[in-house]
Amino acid sequence: MTHSRRKLVAGNWKMNGSLSANRELMGGIKAGLGEFKGADVVVCVPSVYIPQVVELGTGTAIAVGAQTVSEHASGAYTGELSVGMLKELGCTYVIVGHSERRALFGETNSQIAAKCAAVLGAGLLPVLCVGETLAERESGTTEAVVAAQLDAVLDPIGAAALARGIVAYEPVWAIGTGKTATPEQAQAVHAFIRTRVSTRDAGVAAQLRILYGGSVKAGNAR
Repeated sequence: MTHSRRKLVAGNWKMNGSLSANRELMGGIKAGLGEFKGADVVVCVPSVYIPQVVELGTGTAIAVGAQTVSEHASGAYTGELSVGMLKELGCTYVIVGHSERRALFGETNSQIAAKCAAVLGAGLLPVLCVGETLAERESGTTEAVVAAQLDAVLDPIGAAALARGIVAYEPVWAIGTGKTATPEQAQAVHAFIRTRVSTRDAGVAAQLRILYGGSVKAGNAR
C-alpha cells in the first residue's frame, strides 16, 4: 500500500541574517515558490527575526519555524524561549535536537524528548533531527545511534504523538562540510527510521515525513 506524503522543503538559516538580508532572501523565496507546487515550504530563522519574517511571508505559503526552544513553559531560564512565545509570534515549526545543539550546547536525548513534547503540546510541529558522526558511521554504528535518538523521544511521548511531526536525518559529517550523503545512503537510513517507527505504529510510520539535511544546496537538492 502506498501513502501520499506531502513533500516539505525547509531552510535552516542558523545564526545568519539581518533585516535587509532577510527581506532580500524572502523576496527570492517568494519569487521561486512556483517551483514548489505540492510541497510545504518553511524557513527556520533566528528568533529575533521571527516577527519580521512572519510579516514578510504573510499571504504566501511560506511557514516560519524556530531553530530551538526551551522544554520549560516559563520561569527563571534567562535567555530561553518557550513554545508559547514562539506560537504567539507566528511560528508553525520548531527544529528540535539539531546536531549543533547536541554537540555545542550539550542537549541530551532526554532533554530533546522533553522539548519535542512541549512543541507538540503547544500544537506546533517539531522537526526532530537525528544523525550520526563520521566516527560513528565508519565504525558501523549509524543505526544504533539513530535508534537511540529516536527511541529517546518515542519512549516518553509515543509514536502517535509523532504523527504530526517530522524527522530529519542529518548526518553530522555532512552538515556544513560540503560532503553530502548519496541518495542511497540517505534512503537506507530513512528506511531504517520508518521501520523503527513501524514497530510501534505502522500507520504513523507510513505517513511520517522524513527529510534529509546536510550540505544540501541548489545544485544537489534534486
